[in-house]
Amino acid sequence: MSISPLTFTGVSSFSEDFQTILSRATQIASLPITALQNQQKDLLQQKLLVSNLSGSVASLASSVTALGTLGEQKALAASSSNTSKVTASNVNSSAPAVYTLSEITSVAKAAAETSASGYANSTSTAVSSTGTVKLTVGSNNYTIDLTGKNNLTGVRDAINNLGAGVTASVLTTGTGANPYYLSITANSTGATTLELRDDPSGANTNLLTASNQGANTEFKLNGVPVSKKTTFINDVVPGVTFNVLGTTEAAESVTVTVASDRSKVSTALQSFVANYNAVREQVNAQIGSGAGLLSGDFLIREVHSRLRTVASYEGGDGSITSLGALGVEFDRDGVASFNSDVFNALTAGEISDSFSFLGTTQTGFGERASLLTTVSDAVTGMAKIQLDKYEETDGRISEQVATLTERLQAMQLSLSAKLQAADSLLASLQSQQSVLDASIQSLNYSLYGRKEG
Repeated sequence: MSISPLTFTGVSSFSEDFQTILSRATQIASLPITALQNQQKDLLQQKLLVSNLSGSVASLASSVTALGTLGEQKALAASSSNTSKVTASNVNSSAPAVYTLSEITSVAKAAAETSASGYANSTSTAVSSTGTVKLTVGSNNYTIDLTGKNNLTGVRDAINNLGAGVTASVLTTGTGANPYYLSITANSTGATTLELRDDPSGANTNLLTASNQGANTEFKLNGVPVSKKTTFINDVVPGVTFNVLGTTEAAESVTVTVASDRSKVSTALQSFVANYNAVREQVNAQIGSGAGLLSGDFLIREVHSRLRTVASYEGGDGSITSLGALGVEFDRDGVASFNSDVFNALTAGEISDSFSFLGTTQTGFGERASLLTTVSDAVTGMAKIQLDKYEETDGRISEQVATLTERLQAMQLSLSAKLQAADSLLASLQSQQSVLDASIQSLNYSLYGRKEG
């Protein structure tokens, strides 16, 4: 913040000069404060530059890690021969495989039943003949006392308050003498028992229909029977998830193939190139004659060195031992690009060899991510350490600015008081001079009858 000089209000003819003195003194005394404030502006810009660089390095590290993950999982992807019946995804399977799903006779659905008969209204027509009903959900039974609430609304609310894994609602057809119905739906899919019985210790009459007691997903996987309560099945084949969407005809089957997908490698390499260039651009902006506020900074040197280490990595046991062999090229300025022609020309065997080069998240090219995360880690990274130092410096400067500002304000008040005293004295002397001048002039008239020139 800038410090404005106090406004001097004097009565002597030198008041404007005193204001100039006060303003000039304030301006000179403000120079150290201005210098500190300029340092803070630079610190703010440096913090922004380091923060942005850290974010870009983190993105690059993620790209390298993703390539390591592809190497570890052999870029496997799951595909289905009939996506209208079954879709599949590879989560972490590391071996190619083929699975056949046949005899899909049912797809999981939630149990849902309505009252077997309608009611005249939802608030006064009795639902139970005895005032007691029993709800059965699977193997769980719940006895419900309908005293004071023996109607559709009362039953609905009582069921919903049980936490029994079902949801009750009141439906209305809007026509006929008994247009209101109770509907109960299970909150999850799978075959189950869903009943609501009146007079459970007597007639034990089921008040609900029994047309939809839910269903499991039923099929054979490579000839082995499987029954699951959901359509989303991830606990049959380790690392592979099936989503069963429809049933099959008698002789129909769906093939799920888990195989290497070269497009996943291509996409990951393009992401790496984009993130690499983003970091390189920020680093180069702080190097050379047009360098910014991070010129010569240790962090810039470290990131620059690590970029070279990542780009020049060589390894693997097969025909692919460098990024260049996968189509990632670097020009004389260090700008990365992806040559799709080189990549698309790779044979299936070379794609397989590339997984050895890519390694895992802990080995091979994928391990290079650790060089980057030591820079970008949000807790222990070099960028975070540098940002913390900036914060400390900023706080220290703020304290210095506050101290100097307090001193300057005190100086202004003291100087203003002294100038005010001087101005008052001068005003008094000027007044006395005016009286003396008038007396001399009067004496001249009396003695000589004229005014002395």
